[in-house]
Amino acid sequence: MLKLKIPPPIYTLLTATIMWWLNQHYPLKVLFEGNWTLMGYGFIAFGLLFDSTALVKFMQNKTSINPIKPEKASQLVTSGLYRLTRNPMYFGLLLLLTGWGILLGSLAPLLMIPLFVWVITSQQIKPEEAILQQKFGQAYLDYKQQVRRWI
Repeated sequence: MLKLKIPPPIYTLLTATIMWWLNQHYPLKVLFEGNWTLMGYGFIAFGLLFDSTALVKFMQNKTSINPIKPEKASQLVTSGLYRLTRNPMYFGLLLLLTGWGILLGSLAPLLMIPLFVWVITSQQIKPEEAILQQKFGQAYLDYKQQVRRWI
């Protein structure tokens, strides 16, 4: 399978491209137009803020941000946004795609959002969790009990 082989931003770009294609060829129904685009930009801004804040937290803790090699993590980050979700960077990507879907305006692109969540969860998050559990043991198990995977 593709587990831990494709960086999550690539999944995000592929999903965004498919969303655009669906909007162009099979929009199904227009849901958002006019002032709704401001909400799309809001989701994108919030997604960028979520991602950058989580990234800074990793840098402050001097641990690896490489999603393809989670075994290189030198410590478990559990503060900041990591108190709200175990995966704030992936949640940020989800917010970016949601904003993009709103900007596109039709129903069809939004149908890709659950697929993105499933792919990131199965191909990235669950394999990461297994590695982090092996590496950090009980500390990671305790963290998993306290903080949800997404939000």
